Order: sequence, then C-alpha cells, then structure tokens
Amino acid sequence: MRRQRVVVGLSGGVDSAVSAWLLKQQGHEVIGIFMKNWEDDDDSEYCSSRQDFLDAASVADVIGIEIEHVNFAAEYKDRVFAEFLREYQAGRTPNPDVLCNAEIKFKAFLDHAMRLGAEKIATGHYARVRQVGEQHQLLKGLDPLKDQSYFLHRLNQAQISKTLFPVGELPKTEVRRIAAEIKLPNAKKKDSTGICFIGERPFREFLNRYLSNTPGPIKDDRGRVLGEHVGLSFYTLGQRKGIGIGGVKDKGAPRGGGEHEPWFVARKDVATNTLYVVQGHAHLWLQSHALRADDLSWVAGFAPPIGPLAAKTRYRQADAECRLESTDAEHIDVRFAEAQWAVTPGQSVVLYDGDVCLGGGVIAEAQ
Repeated sequence: MRRQRVVVGLSGGVDSAVSAWLLKQQGHEVIGIFMKNWEDDDDSEYCSSRQDFLDAASVADVIGIEIEHVNFAAEYKDRVFAEFLREYQAGRTPNPDVLCNAEIKFKAFLDHAMRLGAEKIATGHYARVRQVGEQHQLLKGLDPLKDQSYFLHRLNQAQISKTLFPVGELPKTEVRRIAAEIKLPNAKKKDSTGICFIGERPFREFLNRYLSNTPGPIKDDRGRVLGEHVGLSFYTLGQRKGIGIGGVKDKGAPRGGGEHEPWFVARKDVATNTLYVVQGHAHLWLQSHALRADDLSWVAGFAPPIGPLAAKTRYRQADAECRLESTDAEHIDVRFAEAQWAVTPGQSVVLYDGDVCLGGGVIAEAQ
C-alpha cells in the first residue's frame, strides 16, 4: 500500500491506539484526532473525556504522531442526542452509537479529516473493508467476540471507501499483546461500555434531567394492575431489573412462567401509558417471528434481493437465520426461522450475507 496521509480517531482506548501504531508501521503519515462529543457535565465523576484525552495524548507521544483535540459537541447534540431523546419520548429504545457513527465519526470527523488533507480516516472498530470491482463491502471483524459491524451498518459507499479499520483483521488478545509490547500507557485500560455520553452513570437519573415522564400502571398479560411505573421512557423490552415489582407472584401464569419466575418488560402502550410485564423468559409476548423496519440504510446504496439472509436485532447476538420478505424505499419485512427474544422498536435490525454487512433499518414493530 502506498504511503498516505491517514487521520486516526484516537479515543484514549487501546484499539484506536494500536490502529494508529499499525498505520505508522506501514509507513503512512498518521495524524491523531481526539473527538469531544459531549460537554454538558464534563466535570461529573461519570464523564471520562478529560482522562480519555490525556490517555490519547500520551499514546500519540509514544507512537510519535501529532494529536488534535476537536470539539463536535454541538453537532452531536443536534444530530444524535436530540434524536435519542425524541425516540425515548415516543416509547422506543434507540441506539445512539449507530447514529454517532453515521453522523459524527464518519461524517463530521471525516469532513474534518479531509480538510486536513487526509486521503483516509481510520478508527479502532473491529470491522473490515473489501473492494469488489467498484463496490466497497463492509465485513465483520475477524474476532467474532468483538465484531462491531452492527454499529457501522449505516455507513455508505463514500464513507467506507475512505475508511481503514486496522485492528479488524486481529483478535482482541493480539491487540492487547501489541499494546503491551510497544509499552502503550493504556495497554491495560478496560474497554468502555454503554452509551458514550452516559458513561457509567445511572441511566434513569440521567434521562430524568431531559425527559418529562408521567407515571402509569404496570399490568400483567391478563390486565391485572401490579404496580406503578415511573414513566415508559425508563423501561426497555426484555428488562428484568429495576421494574419495581420484585415481590409480586403470579400463581396462575397461563403462558410460560410460574410462581417463582422473574418478571420481564414485554410491551409498552404509549396511548394508555401502560407498561406490560410477564413472568418467565420464554413467555410468548417476548418472542417475535417477524419484524418491520423503516429508516433504511444500505451499504451498497440499494437493498439486497428478497431471499434468505441472516440478521441481528441487537449487538452481541449470534446471527439469526431469516428471510427478507419484502422491501421498498420505506420499509423492509423480515421473518425469522426461529422466534427472536425481546425484539425492540427503536433498535436496529442489521442484515448479513455471510461476513458481509448489508445494512439495515430501525425496528418499527415486531410480530
């Protein structure tokens, strides 16, 4: 590969650090960028962006590259956070990391990198890009435990053609080994989890600052009132902890579940402000055989043909055998070979053909 100017998103984590080092080893001119996407409560114990920048800067120092601190907080608030709140207010459960990749990391960041004269950008995501003729395909990362193509499925041809994923070919254990060998200061830093702007903070407490919520009844599958919820936005389908009815027993649960089975959130009725819960992981209300999705995005620029594929309805899920049954500009209908658990409106369904990530959409309804 010829020498190119590559701008790397340095997050302060080990994956992006090793990505930058690998590119430098390959002879590229590498520039690091630290993206600041959130600043509402920067001094909070939960917000790690200051420490992350210090880690990214010390990594840049060890590797021997320049690093620039860029503030995308305004763009993030407009394009990602506002949409996140809208979806929660509507009773759905959005995935802001998907939106952040499409709108910030591979749009605002990509535009900024191009202004710096970059030919390519790179991130520490576990994914791969393959060119087939004029098409650029998005592939799963080789480490099945770390593959992040699910979060990248909204990227288009223009974005993917300009992107490198240096650690996508490596298992995470090898990335950690390289980091230790070259004495990166963050070699043992634990992976960040959860939503970027929430960090480790209590989720309900965070949402409470931004959403107005009306308490309402919690009912079981037979319509009996079991308690009161604090606002539909604070619950997600399949949720087991924090419902607030732990001591309630259902002695006559007719559809899977018995006296000692745990309760799960199964449905949200926004019109009546009712939260429905059921007992037992295997309850029929938690199983979906099909779904409809909208707000579609296809990596190739067009939908795949109708037929057998695989899908994920949540990250860290094994590919589920499915059939794309119909597709138009607005919607897709997907039917699964086996029932899927707690398919959640607002989350993404991502379609795959083997290792190739085709794209997907936002789940509108599960059937």
